[in-house]
Amino acid sequence: MAFFTSAITILQTLVVALGAGLAVWGVINLLEGYGNDNPGAKSQGIKQLMAGGGVALIGTQLVPLLANLFS
Repeated sequence: MAFFTSAITILQTLVVALGAGLAVWGVINLLEGYGNDNPGAKSQGIKQLMAGGGVALIGTQLVPLLANLFS
């Protein structure tokens, strides 16, 4: 059982890190779009920012619920 708890913790960390990375990439694209006055880059940046936030939210809220499935 300790293996599953450890695996869930590692999975949660990886999912949150992936979401945070995607959100940071989105912020960079968003700022680049504002700097160059490029509406396409702004749109892509905001989409990546929102998607990264969603992935991080899934990592913090739903992944820990997997631990209850194995207990």
